[in-house]
Amino acid sequence: MSQGSARVLDALRRAGGRPCSGESLSQSLGVSRTQIWKHVGDLRERGYAIEGEPGGGYKLASVPDRLFPEEIQAGLETRWLAREIHYFDSTDSTNRVAYDLARSGAAHGTTVVAEGQTAGRGRLGRSFYSPPYLNIYTSIIVRPKLTTADAPTAILSSAVAVAETVAAFCGDADVELKWPNDVLLGGRKTSGILMEMGAEATRVAFLILGIGVNLNVPADAFPEEFRASATSLSAHRGQPIDRIAFARALFGTLESVLEAHENGGFESLRSRYEARFRMPGRQVRVIESGAPPRDGRVLGIDRDGALRLEGSDGNAFRVIAGDVTLAKENS
Repeated sequence: MSQGSARVLDALRRAGGRPCSGESLSQSLGVSRTQIWKHVGDLRERGYAIEGEPGGGYKLASVPDRLFPEEIQAGLETRWLAREIHYFDSTDSTNRVAYDLARSGAAHGTTVVAEGQTAGRGRLGRSFYSPPYLNIYTSIIVRPKLTTADAPTAILSSAVAVAETVAAFCGDADVELKWPNDVLLGGRKTSGILMEMGAEATRVAFLILGIGVNLNVPADAFPEEFRASATSLSAHRGQPIDRIAFARALFGTLESVLEAHENGGFESLRSRYEARFRMPGRQVRVIESGAPPRDGRVLGIDRDGALRLEGSDGNAFRVIAGDVTLAKENS
């Protein structure tokens, strides 16, 4: 969006639904009435419903269901997160874009948002279902003061932020966390988080936090292989989700959580994670890279975010990184 169009939009928004004449806009913004007319046309092309009649002025009637930076930032209360947004109607992967931006020196908090992804990625190289104009797909560049040893728990902390945002829209009772970072709604997955890291020796140069949340996907629109295990907020709640409002809430909660993680580590957020962690006592199967599967009963979460389990032989063991499948999903 051009700077001129953004200024016209801001003026119409501040008018609170009252008509603004072309003359008043021209005078307040210091441009010609012809330029005002062109900017209004540009806004209409972007999907903004702007009413206007000769002599009656312009009025902002509605905004499009698009994750435009100007819409997210209009009500955003963060200090550093998403203050710079790179918006894409479609891209291959927001994490790929954010990683390239980070390597080029993009600032802490720089955020990538896309309406759809053609090659969305999840953990362990899995693809991430990314239909356009229904959900939120975002990747945030974070430059924390962390060692590489402390960085992995940032993904668990990020899951806290996503879960709390989902709970704000759908209620606390149905939201839970599956280690390490899956957010479940009514027992079905509604979010995926992928973290990638750039390091300098033993220090973190940057983290890329990729977050996808199913907001408005109809239940019957999920691919067949996901229908039994996935859901969206709208399918669960029975009404559409305001994607702009969700984005603002997510970014606000995530900023607070990331600051807490940097200052106090995962331990400062562990109680909030455990409040939604309902796996203790459950039988699971663990797959770690380069190792055979192991079965065990979940005991809890350690201070460093590791999953504690009891094996079939009665001995306890820890999993720092791996894929965990609940026993009911094994059948």
